[in-house]
Amino acid sequence: MNETAIRQSKIIYWSSGIVSICGIIFEVLFGALGSYILGDGVKQYTLTISLFLTGMGIGASLSEKFMKNLIITFVWIEFGVAIIGGFSSFTMFGITAFAPAGTDALYIYIITLTIGALTGVELPILIRKANEIGVTINKSTARVLFSDYAGGLIGGLLFVFLFRPYFGMVKTAFLVGCINLTVALIVLWLFRNEIRHFAVHAVIGAGIGVLLLIGLFFGEAMAFSFEQKLYQDPIIHMEQSKYQKIILTKDGKDVRLYLDGSLQFSTIDEHRYHEVLVHPPMAYAENPENILILGGGDGIAAREVLKYDEVEQITLVDLDPAIIELANSNQLLLETNEGSLKRDKVHVKNKDAFQFLENTNEWYDVIIVDLPDPNNESLNKLYTREFYSLVRNHLKPGGAAMIQATSPVFATKVYWTISKTVASTGLSIENLHVGVPSFGNWGFVMASRDPIDLSKTEISVPTKFLTDDIFPALTTFGKDEDKKIVGKNGELTELKPNTLINPHLIRIYESAWENY
Repeated sequence: MNETAIRQSKIIYWSSGIVSICGIIFEVLFGALGSYILGDGVKQYTLTISLFLTGMGIGASLSEKFMKNLIITFVWIEFGVAIIGGFSSFTMFGITAFAPAGTDALYIYIITLTIGALTGVELPILIRKANEIGVTINKSTARVLFSDYAGGLIGGLLFVFLFRPYFGMVKTAFLVGCINLTVALIVLWLFRNEIRHFAVHAVIGAGIGVLLLIGLFFGEAMAFSFEQKLYQDPIIHMEQSKYQKIILTKDGKDVRLYLDGSLQFSTIDEHRYHEVLVHPPMAYAENPENILILGGGDGIAAREVLKYDEVEQITLVDLDPAIIELANSNQLLLETNEGSLKRDKVHVKNKDAFQFLENTNEWYDVIIVDLPDPNNESLNKLYTREFYSLVRNHLKPGGAAMIQATSPVFATKVYWTISKTVASTGLSIENLHVGVPSFGNWGFVMASRDPIDLSKTEISVPTKFLTDDIFPALTTFGKDEDKKIVGKNGELTELKPNTLINPHLIRIYESAWENY
């Protein structure tokens, strides 16, 4: 090969690697978008991967129709990836805010399939062009595929460690679209001598570049206004941490925290939730000195625990350091949690709750499990028999645990499945629930190594809602929230414990909340 052919072949190999990086970033970006907006991360990532690979297969098949004008075909495919992929996140938030229910899911699946198909067309075209230049077919195929696979690894790492945490989902899409466009323009320039109407293609590419740059610098602000419509109150803080989307809203005195779109608390009525979560086990435990809180990174559960003078140490385990930082720095949250996480008695550990219990040798008088609902695989493991067995193994005799367990009204089968799972570890349990206006009716499972009798339990600290007389009402459930679950044919449903091997709670949870 002459010098020009060598240079062109190198450009093709580099192009295949870079577009592969962009392709894998778009693939995982669509999975993240689906997970955030539609829920059930495992389901969304599974569908995304499946649709993207299917699209690649379709694209590879269609590539047989492109045997001539390979370079300009590649350039226009990159134009398509750049504009469609670049605006994907931006338009997703717009559709979620304004379009009818279900449109957002259809849109993300179509976009995933489309970008997958365009990516599938790219590689065969590049291989044919490398062969046309003079590289033997075996070498051209192997080298382009190597660039593609290596680019896939690099793209995945870049998304996880750079793009998502530092740029967010909207800017990431526009930025990656700009990279695709840049590749197209470089290839267009280097092969300009064999392209008819070069100037026309260049002008169109420049126009796409202007649109992408406008989106890169101004799209996030517009998407923010779209996302604002998903929340009933004005957003005052929004960040994408390594683990979740954190949103704070405020309307008058009502401050609300959302994690990945799910409401965690409202300052108007959070006392009803947190008092039932904390005070029954604290009042029941014989010596509530050493306390473990799993979750509760907002610091409100710790605030309630600190009302007890006999408490010597609180260990709070929350995976996300960003929520801890927010709880310790945001003035509205500091007013709500009363600076609890800054107290000397409180020791915060940013660890996975399951792994923490596996590795610690500590025993605790009270364990409070204040974790998000089990709406994905990562959270489901914290609602399994294996996890509650770890809770049991670290609970002192005479101690008590309290577990938030979603709503027995909205998700009746989910609540009683959690209850059954806790009981399957051999712990004695008591079921409680309370009305929280911002949440609805919410359920808890109290557990102890010994039989639980709340009739003699007395609240000795100041509360806004909970009294000794209210306890009996908390343990009484109505017919529409009772553990005798009636199936479609009128028969009673046999509930099974949720386990790591059979994580059926996710399916039950998704089915229960689909109408709310």
